[in-house]
Amino acid sequence: MASAPAKQATIYRMVMPEHTCPFGLKAKDLLRREGYAVDDHWLMTREETDAFKAKHGVKTTPQIFIAGERVGGYDDLRRFFGKMVRDPKAVTYRPVIAVFAMTALMALAASYAVLGTPFTVRAGEWFIAFSMCALAMLKLQNVESFSSMFLNYDLLAKRWVPYSYVYPYAEGAAGVLMAAGALTWLSVPVALVIGTIGAVSVFKAVYIDKRELKCACVGGDSNVPLGFISLTENLMMVAMALWMIAAPPVLAMAH
Repeated sequence: MASAPAKQATIYRMVMPEHTCPFGLKAKDLLRREGYAVDDHWLMTREETDAFKAKHGVKTTPQIFIAGERVGGYDDLRRFFGKMVRDPKAVTYRPVIAVFAMTALMALAASYAVLGTPFTVRAGEWFIAFSMCALAMLKLQNVESFSSMFLNYDLLAKRWVPYSYVYPYAEGAAGVLMAAGALTWLSVPVALVIGTIGAVSVFKAVYIDKRELKCACVGGDSNVPLGFISLTENLMMVAMALWMIAAPPVLAMAH
């Protein structure tokens, strides 16, 4: 019995010495995973690419054709196969979930390496400290962008703009010191102050003023909505600071 002919698709994508279109590679891979034999056409110069766009009346490449009909670009191909297409403007908690998931695993790993078991009080302390460090790192990637978003809701930053630039460094330094259990006379007040101000600011903006804003907690380019997660981040800092005041002997056990 003869096998059914393979499904056919044609793709036109940019493959130049200085640039290979990543969406072309993704589209080609998706077609193959969906069982299509791909007729792969390379657009190897800017002139060739511009001529192709003009001929087909399109603004972007790659362009995919199936059964002689133009499907469109990579996002259109995903829709053609019934797959989700991410809206770049849609709000999402994914960055925060990714940070907290990784820092939780790091804390468990550190506790196992140092204390021989992952499930310890110290693991909880490390989780908060590592989270502060990771969140500070994301802010420090673009402090200018972070400060602009932060100024939308932080009460102290609105009165004293330099605070919006100081905050990521303060958060990161406090996180590092708390992870080490060192210089608590410095890390505890810093975490307590910035955490309290942050919690009050978020609570006022979201639950009193009912404003719909984006949170600067994972940097100034995120689409994370300001709300419960943002409030939790600040309350975690406050809780860590108070815990370190109340239970210094526990923090010293790992040394």
